[in-house]
Amino acid sequence: MTPEFAHRPAKRVFLAVWRQLPFFVWLIALWMLLWGQFTVVAFLTGLVMAIFVTRIFQLPPVELSGRVNLWWGLVFVLEFLVALVVGSLTVTWQVFDWRRRPGTAIIAVPLRTDDDLIMTHTAVTASLIPGSLIVDADRDRRILYLHVLGVRNERDLEKQRAAVAHWEERIVRAVGSRAQLASMRNPSPALSRGGQR
Repeated sequence: MTPEFAHRPAKRVFLAVWRQLPFFVWLIALWMLLWGQFTVVAFLTGLVMAIFVTRIFQLPPVELSGRVNLWWGLVFVLEFLVALVVGSLTVTWQVFDWRRRPGTAIIAVPLRTDDDLIMTHTAVTASLIPGSLIVDADRDRRILYLHVLGVRNERDLEKQRAAVAHWEERIVRAVGSRAQLASMRNPSPALSRGGQR
């Protein structure tokens, strides 16, 4: 066995670990968020749980793009925090505005990327912002269905669809592949009219 051939498996293992590292770090961060503690003990127990989950449960490997843009990641986090505050204030105002009841609808939002992780991140982001909640996801047709508050006309529906498309774009810019990033530059598909069910 030549030394060059011997190093190829090691390189493959390194690349596999490198591609999975963001997911592993995310599991640790999620553990610390669940406990509400950012301490050394929480980190170490999160590390143990991440190893346990990834080694004991034989889940298919998560294929990450291997690309992380820190600037767009920061933009995403800041915009998300602003959206949380604005969404909370908006829903609070709708609850206490006795003059009218907030309209509700279930809308269909087609996504531009064909990736399970991007779809999941987009769905979770949209659900975490007050005023919208994912009720269904059509993986084959790349469509998210959301229950939204505060809609009274078609303009409000389009605004909600545009908000979800915006989060998808921000996530792709932060962690998507180059091919997914290129798909964001193409014209978006026609958004489904009649998204109410």
